Amino acid sequence: MDSISPESSGISRRTVIQASVAAGLATGLSATAGTVAAYADSPGIQAGIDVSKTNDPIQKYVYGAFIEHIGTLVYDSLWSEVLSDRKFFYPVDTQNPTMKKWRPVGTATAITMDTTTPYVGEQSAKVALSRSESRGIGQTGLGLAAKGYVGRVVIAGDPGTHVIATLTWGDGPGQSQSVTLAVKKGWTTIPLRFTCRAATTAGKLEITGTGSGEFRVGAASLMPADNVKGFRKDTIDLLRGMGGFWRFPGGNFVSGHDWQNAIGDPDLRATTFDYDRNQAQSNDVGTDEFLAMCDLLDTEPYPCVNTGFGSAREAALMVEYVNGAPDTPMGALRSANGHHKPYGVKYWAVGNEMFGFWQLGYMTPAHYMIKHNLFADAMRKVDPSIAIVAVGGFPASMTVHRLPFYIDPSSRQIVQPTKVKVEYGSLTDWNHRLLTSSAGKFDIISEHCYGTTQRFDLNQGKYINVSPAESMVDSCRRGANYIKSVRENWELYKPDFPELEQNQIKVSIDEWGFQNASGMKQLFGLAMMLHEMFRASDFITMAAYTMGTSWLSYNKTDSTYSGAGVLFKLYRERFGVTPVAITGNSPQPTPGWPAGGDQPSVNAGSPTYPVDMMAALSEDGRTLTVATVNATADVQNVSVDLAGFQVRPNGRLWRLTGTSLDATNRVGQPPQVTVAEAAFDARDSVLATAPYSIEIRAFTRA
Repeated sequence: MDSISPESSGISRRTVIQASVAAGLATGLSATAGTVAAYADSPGIQAGIDVSKTNDPIQKYVYGAFIEHIGTLVYDSLWSEVLSDRKFFYPVDTQNPTMKKWRPVGTATAITMDTTTPYVGEQSAKVALSRSESRGIGQTGLGLAAKGYVGRVVIAGDPGTHVIATLTWGDGPGQSQSVTLAVKKGWTTIPLRFTCRAATTAGKLEITGTGSGEFRVGAASLMPADNVKGFRKDTIDLLRGMGGFWRFPGGNFVSGHDWQNAIGDPDLRATTFDYDRNQAQSNDVGTDEFLAMCDLLDTEPYPCVNTGFGSAREAALMVEYVNGAPDTPMGALRSANGHHKPYGVKYWAVGNEMFGFWQLGYMTPAHYMIKHNLFADAMRKVDPSIAIVAVGGFPASMTVHRLPFYIDPSSRQIVQPTKVKVEYGSLTDWNHRLLTSSAGKFDIISEHCYGTTQRFDLNQGKYINVSPAESMVDSCRRGANYIKSVRENWELYKPDFPELEQNQIKVSIDEWGFQNASGMKQLFGLAMMLHEMFRASDFITMAAYTMGTSWLSYNKTDSTYSGAGVLFKLYRERFGVTPVAITGNSPQPTPGWPAGGDQPSVNAGSPTYPVDMMAALSEDGRTLTVATVNATADVQNVSVDLAGFQVRPNGRLWRLTGTSLDATNRVGQPPQVTVAEAAFDARDSVLATAPYSIEIRAFTRA
């Protein structure tokens, strides 16, 4: 595998060094050097950057994030709860040994489930005691750090029982701590506090007792003492300021989720079943927790309402709960739940991928547009100021999703598309029907774009592998091509729907990513997709990366930035906001396949092939930033003419590289994907872009 080795010492800008391009070796950027290393000459590329030709500003919401309840994703990465199934959705037994749940301690038959008077949900744990044996319930395999933990137990029992909660982090003496629980006949919430003395992935919490009679446990919780409103301090600290907004709770999950199951006292929220993922959902992270998280992250909340199994009334109630005054019925409930002031949430996603037969509550386009309109009217009646994002589906995505049929509302006949490719204005063109049937009922159209190293074959109607001989650039460009296809589709709509030309409707790519790739290859694909969205800043104003937690590498107790996190942090902090025009002498190659699906008629990218280049001015216009993606093994020299922008000599460069093409950042290990910063002479017209690198240069106006 080609490697990217760091320069061991600083080298002046004009020094020529020897590089073994054939071997794919690159001289990188010393983290301590004050200048940019020079590179062996490669064939030049010419680019013109005209700061007088600008596009609409890049909105901060383009750096958004998406997170949904996929199994335990939210609970493993963001929420700090250590215990699983803490409200006893599953019985306490020895079955399914790999499942994370409560297990019997002592005689297994002494533990039964109380389904007559449970504390919450369908059942609570009941323990029949013995004077000669400690009996109860426990969980093992807990990830614990060497720090304090807090929690609680909701418990009831007979007088005279002796019950303790014990946290264990090792097998030796002094490697556990117990708290005595003052059990009463009625349900009582008893706080817990422990000090774990050593880190472990095999921690254990047991609630056990001796004596006569019985005790019952309705719920239990254990969190690090440094949790922030229930969230993990380590991941919150890393994610703060990263995303322009966060979209939640789905995703497919939302179509089977009743938001009212996830408000109020967390211990009294019954665990429900997620029919999308066929897993239990504790409902511990609901609407209020999500909004609190967004406040902690200093980001905009973007909730999604359920148009699958949900109703317009439920959505309207949610808007009132979130945005209603305290004297409204749902606003009063929110206030009673601890948040008196309305949240003032502006952006609302109405449904998720309702064109897809995989979606709970999937409907035909004709029927769904009626449903969308009902939702929009009900929600706006509660709060007319909200911005509604409608479920969208451009022909590009309708093609790659391979939808099997639709029903013609006129003939009421099943329509089997005669072609794999969805044509503009056809019955399978979801957005055309949306724009026709739901005009005025939304402000933004959503789109989901998942790039991949595979290509969608219009003849076979499926994704297929591409020849291993395909270049890294062509493979990584495929995600950006998907975005470019959306742009081409958008232009088709404009003549028939003038509101698009008048900028009255925008697009949110509120799920996107680059799949079937890892290491630097994935980062090149993501950077190219970002560039293509920047080029479309006139109509793409929101985007949510899937998943926001993919910006991190984490385990049960620790976290660090993943390679994707390093990439997004670089662009979020260093790239400009007003895109400027780039011309060049090296256009992207002609597509090798017909247009359709994720393949546009003209390949994505700047006319500086094989480098993908994007430029933008800072908000005050004093700084010009130039981003380059060089997904080749060679140095790519780009001769740049900065028309109308006189520069100061001192420029700054940020270069993202990896230790190899497989480089990735893993928690607990030294980072392999890093960004190094150095100075460069901004008067030099040649930008030497390092092999296998993503770079941002900042030029300051003289």
